Amino acid sequence: MVLTVAVLVAIGAMLFTLFIRPQDIPDAPPVSPTAHLEERKAQIYENLRDLNFEFKSGKFTQTDYEGMRSGIEAEAARILAEIEKLEAVDA
Repeated sequence: MVLTVAVLVAIGAMLFTLFIRPQDIPDAPPVSPTAHLEERKAQIYENLRDLNFEFKSGKFTQTDYEGMRSGIEAEAARILAEIEKLEAVDA
């Protein structure tokens, strides 16, 4: 009895998924053109925080720290400029 009910439920679930009409599937939410850039910006800021922490803990010399920091800040500036450019196009 239990096995029969389990088999019927499994068959019903398979038939249900096979016969879903395309109009019943909701549209995907629109993807922001800057979403990937916002994620990259967050990662860059995290890298800056990590770099600052590691410098304060003595893992880097002042010269190394400044070189890495300027590279990360330059990348952040490029990302921010790209985000502003895309937002200006959308507006």
